[in-house]
Amino acid sequence: MAKLPVVSGREAVKAFEKNGWKVIRRAKSRHIIMKKEGMLTTLSIPEHKVLDRGLLRSLIRDAYISIEKFNELLEK
Repeated sequence: MAKLPVVSGREAVKAFEKNGWKVIRRAKSRHIIMKKEGMLTTLSIPEHKVLDRGLLRSLIRDAYISIEKFNELLEK
């Protein structure tokens, strides 16, 4: 099992964009809202310096990718 990385909200957004997710808007509460064509799920990523591990795990699960795949997207 791959280790969950420590990333900021902006780093997570960049990784999800590499997987086809698009930023659709920025909420007033400093959250970035992302959507992917063909998916019902919407990701709401806070612009924090460090994302909590539970939140990051939930975002990865909601995006239907594995932690290994997320780590690969971060390295690209």
